[in-house]
Amino acid sequence: MADTDSAGPVLDRDEVDRALARLGAEHEAIETSLLALQDHAGRRLLEGARLTGVTAERWASTEAAITLLWTYFDAYTDVLRTARDIRARRRWSSREDLVELTELLRGEPVTVAGSAAAAAPHGGQAGPGVLSERYSLAALVDRMNELYASSLDMVVAADAVWSALPARIDLLSAELRRTSRLAHSVGVRPGEHPAGDDLARITRTLTRLREQVVSDPLAFWTPAEGSSAPGGGKPDTTVYDREARALEDVRREIDAVLAVRQDAEQRIVRLRDVLSRADRTLAEARTARGEVLAKIAATEVPVVSGPPTALQEQVATAAEYRRHAQWHRLSPLLESLEQQAEDELLRARESLTAVTAPLAVRAELRGRLDAYRAKVSRHGLAEDPLLVERYEKARRMLWSAPCDLRAAEQAVLRYQQAVAELLGASPGVPGQGAGPDERRGPGA
Repeated sequence: MADTDSAGPVLDRDEVDRALARLGAEHEAIETSLLALQDHAGRRLLEGARLTGVTAERWASTEAAITLLWTYFDAYTDVLRTARDIRARRRWSSREDLVELTELLRGEPVTVAGSAAAAAPHGGQAGPGVLSERYSLAALVDRMNELYASSLDMVVAADAVWSALPARIDLLSAELRRTSRLAHSVGVRPGEHPAGDDLARITRTLTRLREQVVSDPLAFWTPAEGSSAPGGGKPDTTVYDREARALEDVRREIDAVLAVRQDAEQRIVRLRDVLSRADRTLAEARTARGEVLAKIAATEVPVVSGPPTALQEQVATAAEYRRHAQWHRLSPLLESLEQQAEDELLRARESLTAVTAPLAVRAELRGRLDAYRAKVSRHGLAEDPLLVERYEKARRMLWSAPCDLRAAEQAVLRYQQAVAELLGASPGVPGQGAGPDERRGPGA
């Protein structure tokens, strides 16, 4: 029977070396995650924002958790450094060294002040009056994973709301201002027309909604049911969607007024709006083309044409016809222009779709790669050397600029094939073939 101590059987040299290698890899992964969390744009925004409501409460708790995470990590680092120093004393560790190493690697060598742990979300394991608490390295890693997941969940959720809702509210507000100006031009004003009252109410609601989203983003976050992944969920756009529908209803009401009072002017305004959208879409396509050329290699990106100046000149001619009451010339010209403008907008959208297609392909490949990575993680095979090598190679290709899509796609396919072979051979999948060790035997 092997000699034992308080930490269980004394580890031999090979077991110590394997344990130190594993702990070193865990240490590097934890450090990378903590640094990524520290540099996360959402965390920096939370630090500088004036928060209220549930976001203020959760951020105070999350800040304490992040501070405790670094405290735990520093303690983990100290123990790992001590163990490495002991192992480095001699090529062949003595009995005393092995006993000491076993205590560090299998015992509870980490001591954390109870006040620090109690400041974390849920208070850790320390309660009032507990001066300190002790952890094994494995328990400490589990605790850090728990704190990291809850902290990242909060940061990602707030960042997702801030990335989605304020910009959409601003766009809707800009549309609201344009609609209000148009409404005033035809006499649709608050107190004089129901649509004018609706515009005033929508303006107040959007102003209040934006203030609430900026100060309390988590109040507009809906977690995904059954999801334990950090940031699982989506922004709650209920209020925004309701106001967007209300604004669209007002637009239809104003259109009806315009159709009664000045049908020709309304049609010209609509023409200009369609052409303006076509111009903006083409401008977006030109910008996107530059981005694609910079980010995607070895791919053909179609050239984006310029704005339809000829149509703009014809619209100006139609406006002149309306001012001079030349209705017999204006009517056929408007019918022709309306069809041409719709065609131009369709062409602009198709151009934007064609230009951004490589980015969509890259996004699909990234999603597929991460999905397969999550799949092998669920089966406990994420550390397989072949999978790690192929995953890192594909990831470097997809997250580098410029990205060679053809080579990246082949790298993703090779990773998929390796996953399929490994899962098909894994004993963890019922009814399948040999395990991964057998797969990597002679001739694999």
